[in-house]
This record gives sequence, structure tokens and C-alpha cells, in this order.
Amino acid sequence: MLSNVRQLDRDAVAWQRQGLIPGYAPMLGQEAAQVGAGAAVDKNRDFVFPTYREMGVAYTLGVNMVEYMSTHKAIWHGGLYDPVATHFAPFQAVVGGSVLHAVGWAHGQTLNGPGASVYAGLGVGLAFLGDGASSQGDVHEAMNFAAIVKAPVVFFVQNNGWAISVPTEQQVAGGSVAARAAGYGMPAVRVDGNDVLAVLAATQRAVAHSRAGLGPVVVEAMTYRRGPHSTSDDPGRYRTLDDEKIGGGEDPLSRFRKVLSARGVADAAFFAGVDAEAQQHADDIRDGVVALCSRPGSEMFDFVFQETTPTLGAQARQWREESEHV
Repeated sequence: MLSNVRQLDRDAVAWQRQGLIPGYAPMLGQEAAQVGAGAAVDKNRDFVFPTYREMGVAYTLGVNMVEYMSTHKAIWHGGLYDPVATHFAPFQAVVGGSVLHAVGWAHGQTLNGPGASVYAGLGVGLAFLGDGASSQGDVHEAMNFAAIVKAPVVFFVQNNGWAISVPTEQQVAGGSVAARAAGYGMPAVRVDGNDVLAVLAATQRAVAHSRAGLGPVVVEAMTYRRGPHSTSDDPGRYRTLDDEKIGGGEDPLSRFRKVLSARGVADAAFFAGVDAEAQQHADDIRDGVVALCSRPGSEMFDFVFQETTPTLGAQARQWREESEHV
């Protein structure tokens, strides 16, 4: 999974350079944090609320990646995948916005009846955010409200060292997002975000805590964004290659492969096969993205408006009739 996510991420950057997609937010270096967290999700009852950088989480959850990438191609707002079926909300560019949605959804899980029995198959909301987003007012409101109502939500913070061009120490007071949890009366854990097994274990514990009706948890995965903030960013303007080598630490993919090798469950031939399969998957996804066509304009009436006005309804019928005769 880590190899597939790494390869697709690298290829997606190349696709942007080739003009296939207009923009992309790379996640190089954050694969362990995303795959580890995603693997802790119960796809039948939990719900993930991502930012624009959670491709690795989506991949881990089994979201159709051609449909996921359709948003990056600007084919249709929110992507073509079904959020309800995948339990993966449409990703957005509003910094910190998804945490409010996660808390609202999570609180809704507790409104089905009184007493502790409500928590018996409780779904947990996983709100993904970065260290930069943690400084947004929306995040304070979300954490405060979640703590008050004991919403079953996990705030998963990927502290990748940078809020675009601003280092964490210059925009997070105290240098720790997890430390803020105490002010809301909720538990928190800091975990090595480059260790996929440690992330998985920490997220599983956090999810279990929330599912038991004990309220929200903050998980801060300490990792490093090895690439640019987005394909329109030039990290060379605010850090050097030496900075990246020092701050990045050990590559999460190489680190996990060493673990597998040490345990005797994989060898060089196995990894070669994994890499070849990852490239084939990425190539297949590229072919699917290339084949995407513009969506029919009539879909606007199905997805944008809950209740259309009479005038819009007439326009929709006319549009469909004309489309059928084309």
C-alpha cells in the first residue's frame, strides 16, 4: 500500500507538469501517516473528512482513484466518487473547514437515542488537518464543541513541519498541537508519523476511545512534507535541500521495508514486484484520468440544488430534452 501511494503521488505531480491535471497537493513523506490512519478506519461505520492532501487515506480506504483524481482535473466539483458509499467526504481547499463537518457528523451519531446504549456500534468521524490548519479559528470551535458534547471524533493532525512556507515553530505556539487538547479536556497522543505501525496503533486506540462514548481525541503524527505544498509552490524559496534532508528524517517507505526485511517476510525480489505493481496501478489510473470527459451540464440540477425553483426546473427539463436529441 505504501508503495502504491508513493508511486501514484509522484506520478500525479508529473501529470500536472504534463498538463493532464491543473493542480495537485503532493504528500511525499507523509505516506506512513496516511496509510496508518486509513487502515484504522472501519469503512462500514466510520467517516473520513479529508483535506486536499489525503490521497493516501483515500487509496487505503479503496476509493476509486480515477474518480478521486477527477477533482484534480476539475471535471466536476467534489469528485466523481460516492462519499456516502465510500465513507470519504469530498475533499476541499478550505483550510480547517473539514473539521467542522466531522464534528457535526460525529455528534449526529449520538442523537439516535438516550443512554450509553447509543454507543453500541457508534461510527467515529476522523477529521484530517495539518499543523497550519490547527491555527484556524474553525479548529478551535470544532474542538471546543466536540469536547462539550463528547462527539465521537478523532482529530488527526499531520504535523508535516510547514504551513505552506511557514515552519511549525513560527505558527504553532508551544510547537505542539497535541498539547492544546488539554485545554479542551480531551486526551491526545503524539506519534512518530513516519512509522506506519505506530500510527496504526495510535489511531486504533483513539478510535476505540471515541467509539466507547468517551469523547474526542487528538492524534498528532509528526512527519515531514518532503515536496512542495502544491504543484504551484517552490519550496526552494523558503528551505534548502539540506533542510529537507535534516528535517525529513528517515524515509517512511524505506523504514517500513527494513522492518519487513528484518522480520523475514519480504526480500528484494518481493519489493521489486511490489514496485512494478505500483507503477502498473499508477499507469492504469492515468489512463482512466485521460479518458475522463466533461460531465453533462444537466447534472448541476441533480447535485447542486436540493429543491429547484420552477424556472430552474423548466430549464432542467428543456436541457435534458435537447440533450436527448443531440
